[in-house]
Amino acid sequence: MEDLTIGILGAGKIGSAIVRAIRLKYPSIHVIATARKDETLRNVKDLEVETTKDNNYAVNKSDVIILSVKPQHFPTVLRQVGIESWKGKVVISIMAGVKLSTLSTLLNNAEVYRAMPNINAIVYKSTTAIAENNGKSRELVENIFKTLGNVYWLPEEYLDIWTALVGSGPAFISEIIDALSLGAVACGMQREIAYNAVLDMISGTIIMLKEGRIDHPMLLRDQVTTPAGTTIRGLMVMEAKGVKSALIETIEASYKRAVEIGNEIDRSIRNNSK
Repeated sequence: MEDLTIGILGAGKIGSAIVRAIRLKYPSIHVIATARKDETLRNVKDLEVETTKDNNYAVNKSDVIILSVKPQHFPTVLRQVGIESWKGKVVISIMAGVKLSTLSTLLNNAEVYRAMPNINAIVYKSTTAIAENNGKSRELVENIFKTLGNVYWLPEEYLDIWTALVGSGPAFISEIIDALSLGAVACGMQREIAYNAVLDMISGTIIMLKEGRIDHPMLLRDQVTTPAGTTIRGLMVMEAKGVKSALIETIEASYKRAVEIGNEIDRSIRNNSK
């Protein structure tokens, strides 16, 4: 790890989070960050990394390349970078929808991986999926994404489900947090107090479940629920309103859209790269 040069093509929100995480964990690694806009490059310049708009230069100088550009910009990157420049490189795509088979076809003899972090990478709490791959750089790829948080190796066909559950998940959880906070406001509590209380409550609940003190969410629910108490009344409303069913359908709908978008993106990139 220490002697590597890592090129990050696309230093936007997730790309810059990766830059920060690598610099924090492995300060001796040389990082080259690229972007189309000067402002984006200025945002990572203070992290003591090399910045450039020249993707071909970044690929040629790097041992590992992380493709963090928007999928629709990938054909432009392919036109900018000479086909021989990819040869022998470790290339990790975090572009949504672009399949490993497509990447392997377009990137000349590169060792290709596909990963999907989420927005929590900004605070080093990403939950990242990496598509199963038996390449020789598997451990290296895992170590890079461990700088952002937890890493899971999954069959590639699960990545669309991952997109719905973990990629979109922070938005869904934020909606739930906001709704709970507003419920307290409706009862007369100040919003700021309610909001912070909800965040603390959720944080504590996660610790209870994740540390294994309680093996299943339903067991925790049952510990809180007392006969004729406040919790059972609230649960009755949730059941009547179909909250659990709505959340299940939310993930299903997001998953189906992820499949649609992924197929559209993959076809477009194949067609535009011919």
